[in-house]
Amino acid sequence: MTGQSLRIVRLANFVAPASGGLRTALRELGKGLRTAGHEPVLIVPGERYTDRDTEQGRVITLPGPVLPGTGGYRVLAGRRRVAALLEELAPDRLEVSDRTTLRWTGRWARRARVPAVMVSHETADGVLRTWGMSENLSRRTADALNTRTAHVYSRVVCTTEFAEREFVRIGARNVVRAPLGVDLMERHPVLRDPGLRARYARTTDALLVMCSRLSVEKRPGVALDALEALLRRGRRVVLAVAGDGPLRIRLEQRARARGLPAHFLGHVADRAVLGALQATGDVCLAPGPAETFGLAALEAMACGTPVVASASSALPEVIGSAGATAAGHGEAFADAVDLLLARGEAERREAARARAECFGWGAAVEAFLAAHDAEVLRKADRPRVVPGGAA
Repeated sequence: MTGQSLRIVRLANFVAPASGGLRTALRELGKGLRTAGHEPVLIVPGERYTDRDTEQGRVITLPGPVLPGTGGYRVLAGRRRVAALLEELAPDRLEVSDRTTLRWTGRWARRARVPAVMVSHETADGVLRTWGMSENLSRRTADALNTRTAHVYSRVVCTTEFAEREFVRIGARNVVRAPLGVDLMERHPVLRDPGLRARYARTTDALLVMCSRLSVEKRPGVALDALEALLRRGRRVVLAVAGDGPLRIRLEQRARARGLPAHFLGHVADRAVLGALQATGDVCLAPGPAETFGLAALEAMACGTPVVASASSALPEVIGSAGATAAGHGEAFADAVDLLLARGEAERREAARARAECFGWGAAVEAFLAAHDAEVLRKADRPRVVPGGAA
């Protein structure tokens, strides 16, 4: 550990204005690093060059091309330009949130003698399977990719035991665990809004919510499958979807064609509005099969809304007994929704909130600092959270 303030340069790809979990994690961790007395600098792709000082530290945007078919994701292109910026910034530590197009930065860091960590925000084999690759081929491909990643970075940071498994499988010895968190003040059951609920559902309806990017790897169609299955069973239920992505038009067309009561809200930029939606739902759906943490689901739980999550993701590890898990198809998700709704409302909401209180951003920041061999140089005042009431 070092007792000096460190310049921690963080690189991330696949961040867009409508991004969800990754954008939130970068912001909250940056704020925590800065509060702890260090100098975080975030480099992300965007439409044009910008350089701003923000609450999460310095944020530099480099022009990057849009990846076709991703709904607006951009990447940092041009190694020379990025390398030149890294040379100029002279980081004490490097943190990279992209194991594919930015893996070369691990070699740059070695040459520059800068300790570097790669943050695993998804399982490689899980993502490859969602794109149609067979299980055997995806596993072999992931093992080869992860072996190279573990070799070029000082450490690999995994947010859950689930995410860590694929590195343990290849015998990597430089893997550390650092969970993510949730803002327990910003996300709270008191955000529940009867007026918002009345906008989407009748008093006799169960309101399902899904906050997710609408892309192949997130499997958003499972939510519509579950909605349809519940309706067939005679359950009065409505679905509100917050999020955008390349599958949105197709999902909306399917909902209209089948007469499904699904409201597509698009990207909800106002975090207060999103929090109210998460608190107002009866059950949150998280069908993504390759999630290694699931921040949107954890936010819903902090708002008192239990979650049905894909059994093949890391979320069962996160939600514990406060939610339910299901196989990746509509009938199984519908079964899990029925199971949660069978519990008393107060019981299921209190259990969801209590579980979320195990995941604060303070602990996450300290774990990331430890991964960088950095100390907390100054302590932030942490507000006291009173479950079920004001802080």
